[in-house]
Amino acid sequence: MEIIFASNNINKIHEIRNLLTGKFILLSLQDIGMNEDIPENEMTLEGNALHKARHIYNATLKDVFADDTGLEVEELDGQPGVHSARFAGENKDPDANIRKLLSLLENNENRNARFRTVIALIYKGKEYIFEGIINGTILSEKRGRKGFGYDPVFVPEGKILTFAEMELSEKNMISHRALAFEKLNSFLSELSNR
Repeated sequence: MEIIFASNNINKIHEIRNLLTGKFILLSLQDIGMNEDIPENEMTLEGNALHKARHIYNATLKDVFADDTGLEVEELDGQPGVHSARFAGENKDPDANIRKLLSLLENNENRNARFRTVIALIYKGKEYIFEGIINGTILSEKRGRKGFGYDPVFVPEGKILTFAEMELSEKNMISHRALAFEKLNSFLSELSNR
């Protein structure tokens, strides 16, 4: 069974292909010839994920899911949140985003944060939402070369390595995205066994 992941983000697609199990063939937007950048103008992660999924579903009438992820920092009242990818500007520069984050947290002892992923699935025309959250801490400097986004400065609760220092297989066991996709996987597996 084919299912579209409404993303052209190579890193995300690679992560998700490693997470999705069962009888599903994962198609990216590039695989279906849609290279457009779908706007993320909603005020919530749920809103953005639903908007992207609906956009692709309306264009293809095929089963689709989309996600949106935000880093929510306690000391910054949940920022950058829904604006995580564009925190330092519209060009989505991960290094600039990290620099801005670290600058705002400079001299702050409270470095508690969480990553939250929301997945919107449209399956046979019905909409479903899945969520994954992982708590952790923001470091004062980057560590590691793997991963993407804020991974080099985020240490998950109970761990000593940043997401950027972990192997993908280790990150995929505990990450916010993995937790949300585990819920999606379980749901899709149930559907495919009916």
